[in-house]
Amino acid sequence: MPFVLDCSTALAWVMPDEADDQVKTVLDRLAHDSAVVPELWSLEVCNALLVATRRNRITQHEQERIISDLCNLPIETDRRTHEHAFSSGLGYATKFDLSLYDAAYIELALRRNLPLATLDRKLIAACKTAGIETL
Repeated sequence: MPFVLDCSTALAWVMPDEADDQVKTVLDRLAHDSAVVPELWSLEVCNALLVATRRNRITQHEQERIISDLCNLPIETDRRTHEHAFSSGLGYATKFDLSLYDAAYIELALRRNLPLATLDRKLIAACKTAGIETL
């Protein structure tokens, strides 16, 4: 079954000091499943990698390899995120006290009836309240 993938989980896959067994289990799912991400996902991931490079957590070469690796995974970008931002997205951000960026993951998981892979505590709490399975 496909799942919604948030930035925190994807980064934990690729950052040398962040991987753990839970994160590896989600990555292993991509051998037989696919992930879905909102349109903002690539911007979030690239920004985090830029910051990691600036802070010398990774090198420029590692950044390029990570981007290449992520681009080769079965990750679908949902092209309808923007259609729901003013309505559902804003509503979920308000209801769950989230940024609109984080609410985009909730909106996508609810709209597609998919579990959400996240390490973000506020997103996990919002998922519980909304009845979304977390990975």
